[in-house]
Amino acid sequence: MSPPETSPKPSADKPQRPPAGPRKIPAPRVLPETQTYWTAADEGRLMVKRCAACGEFHHYPRDICPHCLSADTEWLPAAGTGTVYSFSTMGQGEAAYTMAFVTLDEGVTMMTNLVDCDPAAVVIGQKVRVVFKPSEGGHAVPMFTPEEASS
Repeated sequence: MSPPETSPKPSADKPQRPPAGPRKIPAPRVLPETQTYWTAADEGRLMVKRCAACGEFHHYPRDICPHCLSADTEWLPAAGTGTVYSFSTMGQGEAAYTMAFVTLDEGVTMMTNLVDCDPAAVVIGQKVRVVFKPSEGGHAVPMFTPEEASS
């Protein structure tokens, strides 16, 4: 019987990778039906879609209502506040970031990032507000920070 295999040890000859540094936000892909959303984000406004036929809000932005399949949808400004539904922090050091699902006061849940806060202090159900962060060569991206962080 042979001994169990072990993982290779890092070689002294292999160069170490430099630290990742601060996380860069990639530019969002903009489609014709989302142009209004991204233009509003550049102006510091969060928009959501509401169906005129059934009255339901929905996110991500799309022309057809996912609730009733009507094409009669409209853009409305969102309050920009909500609660943390779920979250997870990835990475380490400066490159760490916290992904989250935030349920907006309008009732829709969006995938986003939590920023400008200590990830260890975030709790499910915590009140958050929208902030807009620049992307690399593209539109501003809505993200969220705890409400008390604004004080």
